[in-house]
Amino acid sequence: MSTPPARIDPDALAQQIRRWGLALGFQQVGICDTDLARTESRLNRWIEARCHGEMAFMAAHGLKRTRPALLLPGTRRIISVRMDYLPGGVPAREALARGELGYVSRYALGRDYHKLLRQRLQRLAERIEQAIGAFGYRVFVDSAPVMEKPLAVKAGLGWIGKHTNLISPKSGGWFFLGELFTDLELPVDRPEADHCGRCRACIDACPTGAITAPYQVDARRCISYLTIELPGAIPLALRPLIGNRIYGCDDCLLACPWNRFSPPTRESDFQPRHRLDASHLAALFAWDEATFLKRMEGSPIRRLGHQRWLRNIAVALGNAPPDTRADQALAARCHGQSDLVTEHVAWALDQRNRRPVN
Repeated sequence: MSTPPARIDPDALAQQIRRWGLALGFQQVGICDTDLARTESRLNRWIEARCHGEMAFMAAHGLKRTRPALLLPGTRRIISVRMDYLPGGVPAREALARGELGYVSRYALGRDYHKLLRQRLQRLAERIEQAIGAFGYRVFVDSAPVMEKPLAVKAGLGWIGKHTNLISPKSGGWFFLGELFTDLELPVDRPEADHCGRCRACIDACPTGAITAPYQVDARRCISYLTIELPGAIPLALRPLIGNRIYGCDDCLLACPWNRFSPPTRESDFQPRHRLDASHLAALFAWDEATFLKRMEGSPIRRLGHQRWLRNIAVALGNAPPDTRADQALAARCHGQSDLVTEHVAWALDQRNRRPVN
């Protein structure tokens, strides 16, 4: 990686980078060094306890995840950015309360954030390059072994709450993160202090008890893991606890009192598409693979694949209130499906048949 000319004033450049970042649509820009020694030890303990479940990628890549200079040689500073994503549409609590609807995590209602954030970060890098000449950098948006939340803390963007998500004192926790690894010697920001105090709202709100202690999450119980990352069958004991959540879970964010400060997103790309904020489970369950792929084009949900999409909806239908549409939707997929879908459909029908008649 190259070294920029000595005439560059690092303090002035850092201020310019923040201004350019805000002009590009980021709500906050911070800068930090690459020391993640404390994070490394915590990550190792978490993996040793197998709390990462079947997410093998969390244990891969050796030390690159916690030593940025191994991932990109020459890295001296990391520019961390955040972008608000809280969309409009049917409010999250209302969607959760209506058991006949499929609940999709608010971050996934619109277009995939990865491309948008990468493009903006690339434009930020190009703006820096215009000002100082060539320098070494690489853009990351949840696309490599990067510890984005600890880096954001070091860059002053917020603190990691007891639910292990980042919280900003300015806007709560409904935002995406991205990073620009650089070889620039820039002044670093002061980390944000932890303001959770005695609050345990997120812990108490978790439907499956996945937050096993403050700042500790067992992914194997987390609904986001179960509905997005887990490739196989969802454990029987956890299925009733999933409710109508078919992609991800926002309960810990909804419970956090800091989110009363959360502003709506300014980005039209993050607004709900295809009525995913308020679609009936039976209607979603009727999508064939071609329909799923077409409607989920440009969505983070697409990588789930049609089979896991049906798996998740089958569980939600099993938890749904009495409804002829739900019964008919499940009956229509009793046969001719993959083993994964068939097993979850059978469970859902059994759940519905066990309910007492009012």
